[in-house]
This record gives sequence, structure tokens and C-alpha cells, in this order.
Amino acid sequence: MIYPLVMELAVAGIPVAVTCRVLKFSKQAFYKWKAQPMSDREWSDAHLVNAALDVHANDPMFGYRFIADELHAQGITVSENRVQRLCQEHHIWSVFAKKRGLSRKPGPPVHDDLLRREFFAVSPNVKWLTDITEHPTGNGKLYVCVVKDVWSRRIVGYSIKDRMTSDLAVSAINNAIAMRGTYGTIVHSDRGSQFRSRHYVTTLTKHGLIGSMGRVGACADNAAMESFFSLLQKNVLDRQRWATKDELRIAIICWIEQKYHRQRRQRQLGKLTPIEYETLNNNKMKAA
Repeated sequence: MIYPLVMELAVAGIPVAVTCRVLKFSKQAFYKWKAQPMSDREWSDAHLVNAALDVHANDPMFGYRFIADELHAQGITVSENRVQRLCQEHHIWSVFAKKRGLSRKPGPPVHDDLLRREFFAVSPNVKWLTDITEHPTGNGKLYVCVVKDVWSRRIVGYSIKDRMTSDLAVSAINNAIAMRGTYGTIVHSDRGSQFRSRHYVTTLTKHGLIGSMGRVGACADNAAMESFFSLLQKNVLDRQRWATKDELRIAIICWIEQKYHRQRRQRQLGKLTPIEYETLNNNKMKAA
């Protein structure tokens, strides 16, 4: 709305006629707005939006239908269609809703599939897997990118950020490099835009890492990474409603470092934890 600016400029000494002429609308339109800055309908909508936000804040799972029912229970008379319109305009969605227009078709691969579902390795840093997941909190979504060594199932690098950009994937890779070094490792991912970005591809090339990508819609092509995220979801993400991103960030880090690495035994590792498996086998390699 540009009309409040006209009033501010008028207070500063600039005539209304001059401002209206420069901004290309009539004085009549301005004075009509000034007589009634907000219509009764707009005023009513504003109160309904505030009420809907209060309902949604109490339970983010509520979609517009449940919000309409709750408003009716509070004695507010409003049609379901009107609630739907206001919720769409103000992005009041259930945390489980699929937002229109947000689905994306995976782009062309920038790497061949070098793993071909062979999720085993005879030594460390031969094959790494990477992927991204997300989870809502009370003050916005949190995105997690993880890098996993196929050999020991250890998480060798991860990044947790507020936005799902190429920097999320690059930070996770850089953390893995800082921890493990570079050995011509194959780094396998899906075809997400973050893994096809120039920033990500350049980072792999710079450090002598070899990119690999699965096929479109083939979850089994990165099944070992999906299994880790399934554990993360059951043990952390879905255990409670997270009030803040910082709260969830700390919980994820604690689970990875304390529970997954040091307490969760895995049959593929001979019922050892990733840390136990690496320690035992590294000692064998040194002795040899």
C-alpha cells in the first residue's frame, strides 16, 4: 500500500498533488482511502488471520479444515472456504501438507553411478555416501546433510543449517575432508540440485574426490544413506515436537556422536559400533 507514504511526505511538506502526480495515481483515490484506510472486510480478515495463527501455533499439524473447526468452537462464524483462502494467502499450512509448486523434477546427473548399489568397502575412505533431510521446528525448518563412510558406517562429516543450499552439501563434504583427508574417494549422492551445483562439483574436483549419482526415483541407489536417516527420524526427529532449531540441532549432534557412533551396534559390523569397528580394524592395519 503506497497511500501511507503520501501522508508521510505531506507531513514533511511535500504537497499531496505533487506526490500523487509523481506516483501516477489520482488525488481522489488517495482521499477515498484516507477516509477509510481499511475496509470492514479487510479488518475482519485481519482478526481471522490472527485467530488462525493462534490455533496453528498451538498445533502446527492443523490444516485449514481443522483451523476452521477450531474457530467455530471458539464462537467465530466463518466459512471453510474463507479460512482456506486466508491460510493460503498467509502460508498457514499443516506441517504435513504438501505445498503446491514446491515439487521439483530431478535434473540431469553430473556424474555416473559408480556404486551400482555396492554398499560395502574393504578399507576406509573408498566410498562415501551423502544426502540431505529436513525437519520442521517451532521457528522454521532445519536441514541436515550427512556424509557416511560405507566401510565403517561412521558419519565422517555433517552440516546443519537453516537453508537447503549448495553450501549445506559443501560444508558437510569439507567437514569430512577435514576429518579423513582425501584419498580419491567416491562420493555418492542422489540428483538433488545441491549435489549438481557448480559449487559442490568444484569442491569435489578440487580435493580429488570422485562424484557418483544414482538414478531418478531409485531410492535403493542410496539405500544405505536412507537407512541412516530412518534411524535419525525414529530416534530424534519424530520423538517430540521441537520448539526451536537450536534445540533440534543439539539433539541431532548428541545422537550422532553419543548414540549412533558409540552405542548403536550394527550387525553389518559384526555387532560392533562404528567407533569400535574403526578402532579394531585400524589397530589391525597398523600391526600388519
